[in-house]
Amino acid sequence: MGRLIYSVASSLDGYNTDESGDYSWAEPTTEVISALTDDASSVSTYLYGRRMYNAMAGWETDPSLTAGSAELARFAAVWQAAEKVVFSRTLPDVWTTRTRLERELTVATVQAAKDQAAGDLTIEGTTIARSALHLGVVDVIELLVCPVIVGGGSRVLPEGLQASLTLTRQRRFSNGMVQLTYTCA
Repeated sequence: MGRLIYSVASSLDGYNTDESGDYSWAEPTTEVISALTDDASSVSTYLYGRRMYNAMAGWETDPSLTAGSAELARFAAVWQAAEKVVFSRTLPDVWTTRTRLERELTVATVQAAKDQAAGDLTIEGTTIARSALHLGVVDVIELLVCPVIVGGGSRVLPEGLQASLTLTRQRRFSNGMVQLTYTCA
C-alpha cells in the first residue's frame, strides 16, 4: 500500500496562492521540473478536487503545455500514466483517461484508493488536502518552498492543525526554492 503525499508549492509565509488567486510566483525552473518529475515517477494515483483536476487535465488535453520542453513532455507522460481520482459533488463527469469520480472525500474512499494503488498517491490542491489532513489520512507532507512572501491567499495548511512531523528530505534548487519532505507521525 502506497503513502498519501500532500505535495504543494508554498510561499515562505505559508500560502499556495496570493489573495487574487495567482501562483505564478511558484513557476518552477527546468531543474525543479526535472526533480519533481523524478518524484512523480513513484506516484501511481493522483487525488484531486474539482479545481485542481480542471487545472491538471491540460497535461493530457492541451499539447501546447509541453511544446518545446523535453522536461514538461516527460512530466506529462508520467502524469498521463497514473490513475486519477477526482472528488467533487458538482462535477458532472471526468474527461481524462485513467480517471474516476468520487463524490466525497472520506477515510474509506482514501483507504480504497490506497488499497488499489500500485505505488504512492498524491493529494494536490489546498482545499482537498486540508480536508485530508483533518481526516488524518496524509502520510507525508512535501512542501516546495518558494522564495517569496505573498501576505495572504489560500493557506497551505489548515488553521488549528497540530501534527508531529519528521524531516526526511531537504533539497535546494539554484532558483532559491527548497523542497522539504516530512513524514506525519
